[in-house]
Amino acid sequence: MADVSDSSAVHESREDSRRDDGKRTSPATFYRQVVAELRKVVWPTQEQLVTYFLVVMVFVLVMMAFVAALDLAFGKFAFALFAGNSSQ
Repeated sequence: MADVSDSSAVHESREDSRRDDGKRTSPATFYRQVVAELRKVVWPTQEQLVTYFLVVMVFVLVMMAFVAALDLAFGKFAFALFAGNSSQ
């Protein structure tokens, strides 16, 4: 069970991170900050981008095949279980 002092410490740290003294950022300042942060991003090269794309596509195709095989197997099992022999 959590101690009361632990929960109050977490609550206080959340309040500290949200405290902004009522000042709002102007749209122009916000835009400049966004551009400055985007300049810090390490963008992938075209070769890395193609490699990542191919890896993701292969993974998605493998997962689609796996799910399709499970769907087929469970469908056949359910059909065999509930269809029965109705010729009697």
